[in-house]
Amino acid sequence: MSIKQISVFLENKPGKLNEMTGVLADNNVDMRALSLAETKDFGIARMIVDDVYTAMNVLKDNGFVASLTSVLAFAIPDEPGGLNKLLKLFTEENVNLEYMYAFLGGKDSEHAYMIFRVSDTKAAEAKLAAKGVRSLSQEEISAI
Repeated sequence: MSIKQISVFLENKPGKLNEMTGVLADNNVDMRALSLAETKDFGIARMIVDDVYTAMNVLKDNGFVASLTSVLAFAIPDEPGGLNKLLKLFTEENVNLEYMYAFLGGKDSEHAYMIFRVSDTKAAEAKLAAKGVRSLSQEEISAI
């Protein structure tokens, strides 16, 4: 069960990130996770939101260049070694990670949530499911 991540291209100028988050806030879109990568001239804001459809529409309506990417999300025990156990399975199953980021919060204080971009989402999902590790659905992420 992959989920949708929104990637927004932003000029690397003061106020651009604030402008983007303002558009989302004005339209009651709640960000669950956010990662920001930058270069000298532009940045990429990657985010998981509660309402992908609304977020994509309001971003595009306000002149932002945004795209959707399938990513995997997992709840892991919020304890020492929790991430390492999951990454060990990725290694055993030869799943290549392109990038990842995390977030805490929600009603379940016993877990952290990890977002993974992998080279082959469907294959990685199948391999990990065979090991008893289930990725979270879009609905589950939206409810956190």
